[in-house]
Amino acid sequence: MYNPPAFREENPEILAELIRAARLAVLVSAAADGGVPEATHLPMTLVAEGPHGTLYGHVARANPQWRGLAAAGVARAIFTGPEAYISPSLYPSKQDHGRVVPTWNYVAVHAIGPVEIVEDADRLRGIVTSLTERHETPRAAPWAVTDAPDAFVAAQLKGIVGVVLRIETLIGKRKLSQNRAEPDREGVVTGLSASEDPADRAVAEAMRSL
Repeated sequence: MYNPPAFREENPEILAELIRAARLAVLVSAAADGGVPEATHLPMTLVAEGPHGTLYGHVARANPQWRGLAAAGVARAIFTGPEAYISPSLYPSKQDHGRVVPTWNYVAVHAIGPVEIVEDADRLRGIVTSLTERHETPRAAPWAVTDAPDAFVAAQLKGIVGVVLRIETLIGKRKLSQNRAEPDREGVVTGLSASEDPADRAVAEAMRSL
């Protein structure tokens, strides 16, 4: 990921928060046949294991990517946060000199590291249980893996493989108009805050948090 110094985020606590807030990852790895890289959208759980944390998830056994993951032994998980189109009309400097162009503000984290494929039923159950608890706990009536019949769960586990990515490299990017003069940044925040699109307002809030 191209990441100029102005946009780099290296605070590990902020990066962990961005990963957890994004929830859904895009897992990218080399194809088993050496062709076009494979990519799967999947939820991954960040656990504080190792220097940068460890990501746990699972894919369908029918998904060919896991065989490529097993062969390559390394992958990249991409997490995206708030994003919004930035119109030049939001910059006060447009009125001064007109030398402005559209851009896009966004937040992203890339986690790179060695991958382990998990087929053991007990470990798979643990991965699925942890992911379920994370998303069900806030609900008024949370569902649990143990709510389903054991035989049914065992059958479902046979249809998936676990993915464990031990993060060795974290690349964080918060492209939020840091390269603009303060009046232009304020113009963007004001404009996005007034938008009817919640995604725009989320970027305005991210800009305020810098």
